[in-house]
Amino acid sequence: MNVPYAMKHRVLPLALACLTALAAQAQGLRPTPGAGAMRLPSAATILPPAGSAAGLGLRQADYIVAVVNSEPITNNEVSVRAERVAQQLGSQGVAVPAHEQLAKDVLERLILEKIQIQLAKESGIKVDDYAVDQAEQSVARQNDVSLEEMHRRLEQDGVSRKRFRDDLRNQLLALRVREREVEGRVRVSDLEVDQYLQEQQKDAAPGKAELNLGHILIKVAENASPEEVARRQARAQEALAKLQDGGDFATLAREYSDAPDGPNGAILGLRPADRYPELFVNAVQQAAIGTLVGPLRSPAGFHILKVVDRTHGGVPTVAMQNHARHILLRIGPKLSERQAAERLEDLRQRVLRGQADFATLAREYSQDGSAKNGGDLGWAGPGRYVPEFEQVLDTLKPGEISQPVVSRFGVHLIELLERREAKLTQREQRDMVRDQVREKKLEEAYTTWMQEARGRAYVEYREPPQ
Repeated sequence: MNVPYAMKHRVLPLALACLTALAAQAQGLRPTPGAGAMRLPSAATILPPAGSAAGLGLRQADYIVAVVNSEPITNNEVSVRAERVAQQLGSQGVAVPAHEQLAKDVLERLILEKIQIQLAKESGIKVDDYAVDQAEQSVARQNDVSLEEMHRRLEQDGVSRKRFRDDLRNQLLALRVREREVEGRVRVSDLEVDQYLQEQQKDAAPGKAELNLGHILIKVAENASPEEVARRQARAQEALAKLQDGGDFATLAREYSDAPDGPNGAILGLRPADRYPELFVNAVQQAAIGTLVGPLRSPAGFHILKVVDRTHGGVPTVAMQNHARHILLRIGPKLSERQAAERLEDLRQRVLRGQADFATLAREYSQDGSAKNGGDLGWAGPGRYVPEFEQVLDTLKPGEISQPVVSRFGVHLIELLERREAKLTQREQRDMVRDQVREKKLEEAYTTWMQEARGRAYVEYREPPQ
């Protein structure tokens, strides 16, 4: 099996929306199962209210609140993490847990992270600086800021670049040990695929229709003059005319759309109809698959929609597919991630200068099973590659070659050959279902593995000094 086809899982995606160690893990914080067997100190002694005078005083006199296999967790670590959790939840409009519960949850999260990092180091797993560089760039890109701007904002929040990178490195260590320990536990049988399909068909009902829409947005400012509204409407009509003349939706979305999803082809993905705006659902209600609808006017501007797929069974019948090829260099004692990236960048420059052919280089250098085919991976839909690979692939235009990309398998150089919207065969539909079932089983396997690791670890809770 070609390595990029290993199923991605979302136990902890590489691209952490706002760096889990600082904020993103705020979502879904829960006490660890089994943690209640050990007495937790009072949350009030761990975490004073954010910004309070007491909190500032306690930070000046830090102390240990827990020891995990001889490594300490301090009160300051808990306080800083909890404040960031509260800030992010508040900014998302999510209710912040009670002070005491938040403190307990944050401490348990830190304990789990510490255990995973220790396991990674004991297993000899390492994270090269190049991988941290790439993760750092990914976080900045996902937040639509430059590296410099991201670090400026972090500094304003009291987070140094070194601390940010250290936290990123720890998250990557945790991710890699999870992948190594959990991936091999999960298998999906044909029977499980059949059962899933039967359940989806049984639950299918008119009220559970699902849609996959393509979306182009031409924004109109709230206080725009009638002349500006007319100009924006003309731009929308221009985009629609090009689409009706056979233009590629993804390409024109990149050119015209002001929506955040524009650079990725503007395909919103299969989701229940009630998760789309009512304006969209009503407009496409009678539209056949492949139909263009619009421009539709909303307070945000003018929308052009394309009905990519419609299903009542939860299984897509149409999907955007990529035809790509790659060169993979595996990491080992004699080749670091940075060294592999430098070699691949040299190969990339040779191709760009017209001095070499990508397929020829793949046959010569790639350490993947696809090498004999010039690195060709064939056509593949969403979910068929590991997240790091797929995220970069989605940003490429046909004919473009990526910068070197780090994944769990090594370092890749990726070329997108073609992109298409395709009706899925029965086998491809089953493959997508298999991916969905596998993802669910991976989450369950990760939970079990983490409980086992937590049970083996020595954790001692400490009371604050009197």
